[in-house]
Amino acid sequence: MSDAVTEKHPWHRRARHALGHSIKLRLVLVFLLLALAMAFTFISGAQKAFSVGWREAARPLLMDYVDRLATDIAVPGQPPSIERARALAERLPVTVHIAGPQVNWRSHPGQDRPDRLRGEPPREARWRGAEWAADPGWQGLLQRRTADGHTIAFGINEDAFERRPRLIGYTLTVLLVLTLLAFLYVRRLLRPLDDIGAGARRFGAGDFAQPIPVRHADRPDELGQLAATINTMGTDIRQMLDAKRALLLAISHELRSPLTRARLNTELLPETAEVNPQREALLRDLQDMAGLIADLLESERLASRHAALQREPVAPAALAAEVVADVLARQPERPGTRPEIVFQAAPDLPMLSLDPARMRLLLRNLLDNALRHSADAPQPPELHISTAGQGIQIEVRDHGPGVPEDQLSHLAEPFYRPDTARTRAQGGVGLGLYLCKLVAQAHGGTFAVRNALPGLAVQVRLPGR
Repeated sequence: MSDAVTEKHPWHRRARHALGHSIKLRLVLVFLLLALAMAFTFISGAQKAFSVGWREAARPLLMDYVDRLATDIAVPGQPPSIERARALAERLPVTVHIAGPQVNWRSHPGQDRPDRLRGEPPREARWRGAEWAADPGWQGLLQRRTADGHTIAFGINEDAFERRPRLIGYTLTVLLVLTLLAFLYVRRLLRPLDDIGAGARRFGAGDFAQPIPVRHADRPDELGQLAATINTMGTDIRQMLDAKRALLLAISHELRSPLTRARLNTELLPETAEVNPQREALLRDLQDMAGLIADLLESERLASRHAALQREPVAPAALAAEVVADVLARQPERPGTRPEIVFQAAPDLPMLSLDPARMRLLLRNLLDNALRHSADAPQPPELHISTAGQGIQIEVRDHGPGVPEDQLSHLAEPFYRPDTARTRAQGGVGLGLYLCKLVAQAHGGTFAVRNALPGLAVQVRLPGR
């Protein structure tokens, strides 16, 4: 998905797309969910264990503690002391409510809610176990009655707890830090995948000079073993390609000599009315074979890692006009028709550093291909050259039948012919567009084919230097 298309989608769709295409993010998400599940299970289990066993274990301790607090506030034979109750409330996170015939006092009137008067557990207690509120003995735990008829009720001072730092904030911060550390570790752990992907793309483009780096080559892990295996595969592929190219070059060179002798012997045949038709047909076939061998040699030179261009300053419009004139001059004459090419060049075309011989080969092959498929078309082929940034764009279009969409991506492959039923004279051998693509790529440019409806359009972009 391109950046322009990605920006049109909302953030949640982009996040879902990134999550669906990133093993790193999915692993971190799995770790995070696992940590949350384990924390929730542990906390829930611990709370359940405390809520079940804590009541009975803590009841006598709480009763004894409340008795001591009540005795400290109300001395036997005297009414409850407000001063002692106030000092107790200031020293401990508790609330004190005294109600009776002589003393009526509350330490925290703002927290005097009905649940305190009814003896229900404070809010914090209900959070830890709601079943404590239904315990009929809860009121006896938090309230004490003095001999003179006063009731002393104790509760939890919520303000004291609310002023303390919330543990949930610290917990979330620690969780985020751990998640970030886990992501960084997973990213470092899976970094060889990026190297493997980049190496596979280099191998696919024919660049075998730089192998995939293997981390800890002396003791590689699974990803290191995978990288080493792909490096071995790349070496084998390079050796096979080199062997194929060497074989093609050797065969092409060896065929040149017998072809030259065969052409010489054919030209020495007597020019008689009976021999001339066979002589001309044989010369045409020999010429086609010589052209095929030349194309093979040129394609292997351009596809080689050591391909070198003889660059020099070139005026694209003048070079194209020269090739158009040469192509039209070589076309066979047909009764009542004259071959034609519509040529248009922008007036501000820059001078480029190009290989003139290779550029002539590119233009000649494109124009020959367009003329061959425009024999019965209502309009002649077109050649347009325009500026593209600091470089140029070359487009050759015919008005013929075009090519099926599913075959467009194969047109620039060597020896590919869309219509296998065509004859050699009609369709060639399938090296023309392949050579054009190699020439464009050797100059650092791009090569693209599309259906122009009607006809086929070939677009070549060459950068400026």
